[in-house]
Amino acid sequence: MFKKCAVFTDIHFGLKSNSKAHNEDCEEFIDWYIEKAKEHGCETGIFMGDWHHNRNSLNIVTMDYSIRSLEKLGKAFEQFFYFPGNHDLYYKDKRDIQSVEFAKHIEGITVVDEITTIGDSTMVPWLVGEEWKKIPKIKSKYMFGHFELPNFYMNAMVQMPETGELQSKHFVHQDYVFSGHFHKRQTQGNVTYIGNAFPHNYADAWDDKRGMMILEHGGEPQYLDWEGCPKYRTVKLSQLIDQKDTLMKEKMYLRVTLDINISYEEASFIKEEFQRQFNCREITLIPSLQDDQINTDIDITKFESVDQIVAEEINAIESENYNKQTLLNIYNEL
Repeated sequence: MFKKCAVFTDIHFGLKSNSKAHNEDCEEFIDWYIEKAKEHGCETGIFMGDWHHNRNSLNIVTMDYSIRSLEKLGKAFEQFFYFPGNHDLYYKDKRDIQSVEFAKHIEGITVVDEITTIGDSTMVPWLVGEEWKKIPKIKSKYMFGHFELPNFYMNAMVQMPETGELQSKHFVHQDYVFSGHFHKRQTQGNVTYIGNAFPHNYADAWDDKRGMMILEHGGEPQYLDWEGCPKYRTVKLSQLIDQKDTLMKEKMYLRVTLDINISYEEASFIKEEFQRQFNCREITLIPSLQDDQINTDIDITKFESVDQIVAEEINAIESENYNKQTLLNIYNEL
């Protein structure tokens, strides 16, 4: 199927309510990915799911970025394979309607909408129904998919619970399994989540190990991080002031806890100056909730996103009347 391939996953065009900045980041990433793939002599490209973010509708402006980027990928490789992730599907339990169906009309793009084996490599789109039971029977040296496996981290803090379905132990006939879906780069046994294209929110704070994978047939995978990616940081104001020259980068998002004796007006002035001087995208000031009369063990910097808080609360439910995974799936579809 390939001599040398360049692989990436989970780019999510249209994220943040079809944000222009995010869509521009996506196209800039595509340009970087193609450049690095050519530098490494890759004739094959693979995308492992979640091209678009919104599973129910597709914004026209987002579609413009999407089509232009797919056309670039189709021209850049001898063959480029795309298969859908859960965010690309209108129905989570079937693949007959998906938001990148038009890609099959773009020259150079091969849309894989069924489990497909070519040579010693198998590509697996988001599994539906009882399809997960087919995985232990597939014999391939390489497998590329969009899997939801227990005991891997969905983000920096929350592990995927057991579902009673597909598990790492089912990949018995593969040397290497590479997956999209979970955005944090991580490996257990022969299974690797390669990490999404670039950080998307504060759940990715301080973790910039995102980008792409280079895989030469018969060799070991090589991971390339996109240095120009948007970065998310949670810091204290004292740390920001002391380390501004090394900490601040372009396209940066910061949540700053006010930990020093300073008025909010003064802090706001510092915020405006730093945004102007360093061209960062966002600085959010968070007043400290701790004083001599308040005793709390809450570390505000640990609450990276609403998604994390909700996932943790659902995982903490102890009840025979609720299925945790079903609740997580319902929330993720909102």
